[in-house]
Amino acid sequence: MTIEIQPSINVKTAIESRRAARSFKPDPIPPAILAEILRLGVRSPSGYNLQPWRFIVLQDQASKEKLKACAFDQRQVVEAPTVLICCGDRRAAGPENTEAVIELGKATGAMNDNLAGYMRQAIPQLFEHRPCFESLETWTNRHTMLAVAHLMIAAKSFGVDSCPMEGFVSAKVKEAFQIPEEVDVCCLLPLGYAAAPLKLYGGRFDVSQVYYSESYGHALQVEI
Repeated sequence: MTIEIQPSINVKTAIESRRAARSFKPDPIPPAILAEILRLGVRSPSGYNLQPWRFIVLQDQASKEKLKACAFDQRQVVEAPTVLICCGDRRAAGPENTEAVIELGKATGAMNDNLAGYMRQAIPQLFEHRPCFESLETWTNRHTMLAVAHLMIAAKSFGVDSCPMEGFVSAKVKEAFQIPEEVDVCCLLPLGYAAAPLKLYGGRFDVSQVYYSESYGHALQVEI
């Protein structure tokens, strides 16, 4: 029997209340809630549905200690009950992954022969010409971070805090956790329950400073 897990916080509140937690309680995340957070995280979009993200889920304390040594000894890595090593797999650009995505689409009824043919033609051209990115790692990181954002909001909707981290030495992480050469470490994501009051909201630039109308620099008139 499948148990339906419902979030306790709506999306708007989850987005507005999320903060990066610097310290965590030892309380574990209930397995059903963690499973639902992970499931929702990979509902993130990706180009051609190629899904280049890969995640190593650390819950064993020895594994987290090993990661801490690669992350400038930051305490949240060992305090959080669960830590994700978030990676982008450059092999997602290959024909094997394209065929896997096509088969996945056929199984769900979302793929027909015309679309499959288009994907087989368009995907190699995308990665050959790279019209909107310079390196394959840039492309995989772009989509992996979309999934990381989904994970953080999904987690907060269940009352679980997070802390996206870029303070680590990639080469050390890859060596310590047997990450293949073709896979890049994008960020670390501790998940758990904040031990201390979360830091105050630091503010965001006004929408007039970051949104433009029709072309860069032209003021957008919007009522908030």
